[in-house]
Amino acid sequence: MEVQEGDQYVRRRYTNLDPVTLFTWAALVLIGLLAIFSATHGPSSEFYQFNPRQNFSNQIMWVGISLVGLVIALVLPVRFFQQMAFPIYGLTILLLLAALVFGREVNGAKSWLYFGPIGLQVSEMAKVGTVLAVAQVVGMRRPKTMDLRFAFLLLGIIMLPAILIVLQNDTGTALVFFGLVPIVLFWSGLDFNLLLLMIAPAVAGYFAIVSMPVAIGFVLLFLGFMWWRTRDVRISVVSLVMTGGVVAMANVALTMILSDYQVQRIMSFTDPGAAEFRQNVGFHQVNSMAAIGSGGWFGKGFLQGTQTQGGYVFEQSTDFIFSVIGEEWGFFGSLLVLGLFAILLIRLLQLGANMKHPFGVLIAAGAAGIYLIHIFINIGMATSLLPVIGIPLPFISYGGSALLANSALLAIVLSLHLKKDDFSIYGY
Repeated sequence: MEVQEGDQYVRRRYTNLDPVTLFTWAALVLIGLLAIFSATHGPSSEFYQFNPRQNFSNQIMWVGISLVGLVIALVLPVRFFQQMAFPIYGLTILLLLAALVFGREVNGAKSWLYFGPIGLQVSEMAKVGTVLAVAQVVGMRRPKTMDLRFAFLLLGIIMLPAILIVLQNDTGTALVFFGLVPIVLFWSGLDFNLLLLMIAPAVAGYFAIVSMPVAIGFVLLFLGFMWWRTRDVRISVVSLVMTGGVVAMANVALTMILSDYQVQRIMSFTDPGAAEFRQNVGFHQVNSMAAIGSGGWFGKGFLQGTQTQGGYVFEQSTDFIFSVIGEEWGFFGSLLVLGLFAILLIRLLQLGANMKHPFGVLIAAGAAGIYLIHIFINIGMATSLLPVIGIPLPFISYGGSALLANSALLAIVLSLHLKKDDFSIYGY
């Protein structure tokens, strides 16, 4: 009788395993493998100074490792993730410090540690540790209120690895941590007005790069909006100082502080085809847009892209892999990828809400936030909406460390949702 009840409990528990998320993960990974194969095994491989074919076989190996990790995560108890959150975070900080001292420089960033023949980009693994630590802090919070002191605690947890990653000269990955701050604070209960004050300076900075008149207009509109929303003079003044200050600093940096090359690197996305950009930093974005645009509605076919197979697109198996999809799969293929990402993000938020516990909610929201930032920046680079800063497309771009870290976040969410009824057992 007890055996039958145990079997029923196991069967009932595994009904919480979400097939939609698993299918979406598998579909994105498969699309990534196809795109990597096309980018490394077609005619374009002749234009590389090294043999890129190993990228595909390496990615298959990392898919296998990620799958094993996913299965292991599914059998681990809820308490394991809660108890190991701080140790894992501490380990990732130590790895980041070790990379600063002993790491190997790859593409200008000293963020790689090698264990024999296997290289690990520790900045990617730091995302997992940071999300776990933030979720555990929020889960332990008593009472369940948000104040500035608690907000600064969460900010410190996120900023510590971000600063170490900046010191490794990996600004692109550090931006993911910066973008994670408002997401974490919002899901932790930060006042919406304060959240707007955190996001608005970033928007103002973007407009300052694109067009200074537009940036000034945004500052004035945001000031008016905050006054209309709060009728609070202090908040209105703070909104003006923060957004206007960022616009002023951006103008000073672009005109007086940064070197010509740095300014070109930042400004090139605004018009990559311009004469001053096209032959250097804008070259890759021009060809990326040409590849995506030439794909038409249904694409040119697998291994048939003229731009990507001609070797015109830089880093087309990593940062610009969306160019391969856009050219060979066309508009509908690109829409399929974006649709799968939308399903994944929405489903993660639904799983977090179903868990009804701050630890599970923050893990799900953190994972969704990291994916969203990656998707937004990567596709923004490929379509020249954002500067080229070296951010991979989750589950699709070549890169074992990124695939493992992203899959680990997803596996933890699935595991917590699978055993969501256990949260109450532990009294949290």
